[in-house]
Amino acid sequence: MSTKRPPLNRLFAPRSIAVVGASASPEKAGYQMLKSLAGFPGDLYPINPKADEILGFRAYPSLSEAPKNIDLVILTIPAAACVPALEDAAAVGVGGAIIISGGFAEAGAAEGAELQEKLAAACRDGGIRLLGPNTSGFVNPRTNVRATFAPGAERLAAGGVGLVAQSGGVNLSLAFQFLRQGIGVGLAAGLGNAIDVALPDVIDYLAADDAIKVIAVHLEGVPDGRRLFESVRAATAVKPVVALPVGRSDIGDFAKSHTGNLMGSYALTAAALRQAGAVPVRSTDDLIDAAHAFLHDRLGASENPGVGVLTGQAGPGLIIADALKAAGISIPPLSDRTVTTVETLLPPLTYIRNPVDTGRPGASFPQVLDAVAADPAIDLVLTYALHEPDALNIGAVLSQARSTLVQPIVFGTGGAPESIDPVIETLETEGVPCFTAPDRAARAVSAMVEDARARHRRSVGAIDPSAVDVSGALVSPMDEDRAKTLLKAIGIASPQRFVCRDRLQAHDALGAIEGRVVLKILDTSIAHKTEVGGVQVGIETAAQLDAALDIIDAIPGGDVRRYLVEAEAPPGLELILGGTNDPSFGATVLVGLGGTAAEAMEDVAIALAPLSEAEGHALLDRLRGSALLDGWRAAPPVDRDRIVTAITALGNLLSANPRIREIDLNPVRVYADELLALDALIVLSEV
Repeated sequence: MSTKRPPLNRLFAPRSIAVVGASASPEKAGYQMLKSLAGFPGDLYPINPKADEILGFRAYPSLSEAPKNIDLVILTIPAAACVPALEDAAAVGVGGAIIISGGFAEAGAAEGAELQEKLAAACRDGGIRLLGPNTSGFVNPRTNVRATFAPGAERLAAGGVGLVAQSGGVNLSLAFQFLRQGIGVGLAAGLGNAIDVALPDVIDYLAADDAIKVIAVHLEGVPDGRRLFESVRAATAVKPVVALPVGRSDIGDFAKSHTGNLMGSYALTAAALRQAGAVPVRSTDDLIDAAHAFLHDRLGASENPGVGVLTGQAGPGLIIADALKAAGISIPPLSDRTVTTVETLLPPLTYIRNPVDTGRPGASFPQVLDAVAADPAIDLVLTYALHEPDALNIGAVLSQARSTLVQPIVFGTGGAPESIDPVIETLETEGVPCFTAPDRAARAVSAMVEDARARHRRSVGAIDPSAVDVSGALVSPMDEDRAKTLLKAIGIASPQRFVCRDRLQAHDALGAIEGRVVLKILDTSIAHKTEVGGVQVGIETAAQLDAALDIIDAIPGGDVRRYLVEAEAPPGLELILGGTNDPSFGATVLVGLGGTAAEAMEDVAIALAPLSEAEGHALLDRLRGSALLDGWRAAPPVDRDRIVTAITALGNLLSANPRIREIDLNPVRVYADELLALDALIVLSEV
């Protein structure tokens, strides 16, 4: 049995193809597949025991009777026949296979799942790389391999986009959307059930292909998230990756704690992609537009690239500026020197500090563009102008600018198609991405900026995965006291506390703690103590303590009941910190604003661990309420570095201890010079 996974060349760039189940009946997939492959420049062998010739190609009764050295076999036969056909393919040395048929694990029946396992075994034993089953196939226009049953595949043009989708239908939909935008693909592959060739495999393949300039990804579920993360991270080091994860409405099923409830599958997937350097998008249009921009240019790594907005009309300029600012993109004010230059070129009453509104494109537009691009704060220029050839030949202006300016240019325009299409076609060939809607141009620029920021974080953030050995402290069940003792070992403090077996010990603890105290129930069967009255605050006197103990004692529960008496922390900003060892992505951390109100606020950011300090700070910056950390309405700022240190320590703890299933520190109170975990829940997996 072969244990080495062969490369994908014979699958995606075959020199010879056999179609098992090829048919002369137009209603069958075997007919359409053979028809799509009619332009294939290599050897094409229909396999059908009942035919001598199909669509002008000589047919063969079986793979064993066809010429040898077949690179790719395409199975368009029923599911039940696929396993022996794949075994036959292995016997004659086939390197790659596609199974169009459904009826495997996706059908939900035990028989289908069993068939799928047999397919996987046949691939492993025979050294075959399998695309599918239950896939629409792939298209490689560069080598004219149209291995799909979809009509119109012959129209897909060759280009620099590498497209991979978990759904075969989405793959084709996106490929045709690229075609409509005049964009070619170097490879467009639909994975289907992906029992062998999976998303990371294709991303690795596309990353190594110099002709692919940008990778576009669609994904629905992530069975091996950590492997996907590593593949995307490696790919983004050499080229941009744009990803469309679906499932925003799925918040997952982590019933134990706030951390799990807030760390839904979509949020986690999008966060992992972003951390790996990809640009997650929310629609197919956004994916198309981002890939379109990346085909022409990629910004250098930068913490906060500045965008210069130059518009010939104020209204579209406002739409662009609004979209960029809503995405957190910097539109920095131009320098006084630049403003002085622009003032001499434009009539009064226009806005010229950035955005720059020319009032209408005129003869000075080229000089204004040069001045904006030359400003030291500007890394990219987004210019918009309606097509007004009598006022200005904008195409010629941008063509000249593209040949002289260092900064990338993105162009938005509007006008009658017959007028603007020739201009757009010329500019696209000269390296200027063009968009016919101002908001789409802005979203494309946002993607370019996000990519530049991700590369900057990688360049400045070294990861230190070191972790304190706490294996001896992982005792199940973990109550709050044990959890806080463990946290102290990794540098996360909590208020002074005493564990009390009875009321007498609780009163002793009250006397030992200066100031007011909090009384808590100490019971591992109760995850959310506040919700059952298990947390009593503001206790100063013995009478108040007795009243609080009466409330705690009235809570239903087991025979063993202990108390935790803890110093009451002073007021401060509340956060939630936590993490999980996710079955797919592995160690994952979360930070959010709101403390006990975190689920209501849903203001959280997620990352895979271990993570660098730069990635930790980026998490804080992604919080919608991050301004609260820097002081708000006379409140003192809190120590961001201390929060990041706690996040990275939690990540290292989870990475080093897969037995920790979940950590939930909620609330965590932060101050100018301190961070205290007021409550702590650590859930362990069974040994």
